[in-house]
Amino acid sequence: MFDSAFHLLSRPPEAYAIVWALALGDAVLPVLPSEAALITAGLLCVVGKLSLPWVIAAGALGAFCGDNISYALGRFVGRPAQERFLSGRRSTKALDWARGQFDERGGLVLVVARYVPGGRTAATFTGGITHYSYPKFLAFDAIAAVSWAAYASLLGYLGGHFFSDHAWVALLVAFALAGLFTLCVEGIRRLRT
Repeated sequence: MFDSAFHLLSRPPEAYAIVWALALGDAVLPVLPSEAALITAGLLCVVGKLSLPWVIAAGALGAFCGDNISYALGRFVGRPAQERFLSGRRSTKALDWARGQFDERGGLVLVVARYVPGGRTAATFTGGITHYSYPKFLAFDAIAAVSWAAYASLLGYLGGHFFSDHAWVALLVAFALAGLFTLCVEGIRRLRT
């Protein structure tokens, strides 16, 4: 199965559409392997026929579009859902806390959350529920999407250069570094709270 996914991701232009779709889908439903797809596509820029700028652009555009869908869902569907299912004291307190976090450091929340699987969806959806300024959301989300796509793609790309004779080793190292980076971001976040 992994071989067929690897081969499917190695053919342009379909590969760029797949990277875009996975990044978009993962921003709304955080079960899709968008980061893994970007790392693999980055590696395929070295050992295959993909172009690194196109991989980064596809990943960033997909993440940006998906984040905007998640924000819109929070803004237009989140409030009725909140009033129906989350109207208790504890939920109201949590939402007030989230609103305060967005008021204080909304841009930082969006950028850091982009690197935490599941966190990106929670942050963008909560931004919509709390009516975080949409122009600010667009600006910070663009930074988050481009930096995240570049980070994940470059992990695969650099791994491909260092282990050009052993593509599987490059993938394993890139995934390990991505996991370590995510753990560090989450650890720093937990230490700060």
